[in-house]
Amino acid sequence: MFAIYKRELRSYFVSAVGYVFFAVIIALSAVIFSVSTLFAATNDVSSYFETMLFVLMIALPLLTMKLFAEERKLRTEQLLLTSPVSIGGMVVAKFLAAFTVYFIANLLCSISYITLFAYSDPEAGVILGNIIALTLVGAAFIAIGIFVSALTENQLAAAIGTFAIILVMLLIGALNSFIPVYSVRYVLSWFSILSRYQNFTDGFFDIAAVVYYVSICFVFLFVTCRVYERRRYGA
Repeated sequence: MFAIYKRELRSYFVSAVGYVFFAVIIALSAVIFSVSTLFAATNDVSSYFETMLFVLMIALPLLTMKLFAEERKLRTEQLLLTSPVSIGGMVVAKFLAAFTVYFIANLLCSISYITLFAYSDPEAGVILGNIIALTLVGAAFIAIGIFVSALTENQLAAAIGTFAIILVMLLIGALNSFIPVYSVRYVLSWFSILSRYQNFTDGFFDIAAVVYYVSICFVFLFVTCRVYERRRYGA
């Protein structure tokens, strides 16, 4: 498992994928942070963190699109399926490699907060809670991307598919205003990532939302394992 983790982590930096991801997410984060806080002369970070969800929607498919799709395209998938590592270990190793790259990028984006603390007195607890929430949301998006990557050998299709699923999960709560049936609105709100995340931007650390994001990770990693179990026994 650790060997797969190291191989995947190294692959991000022997190709342009890792560097493009860092450039995209850090540059967009800096611009959004400047516009939403510094130029607006405010220490309210709610709009910054909400906008960062959509940045992740664009950037994270770059990390996940190759994880399994590339294995199928290069015909190295059978080596993974016949390796002594369990399917669960293989999936978790790839997930952790992508999450490590994202976590580093998230830390680098946090450097912007130094400026905020230097010129104002923001609520450190609110910022910390949002950083934790953004990290969990990123992990959930990565798990979704891994699942989509396992379904195809086309990396572009994997990226677009991941983008589409994340977009639906972000905007699904917006459909509530057009649906008169309460039970349907309740179900849609439960699946909405954005509506749950707004509690963090309002300064509340929502434990239920944390459980929800962790559950998304578990579900999508689990179904990815099932995909490869069927592929192993069908090979």
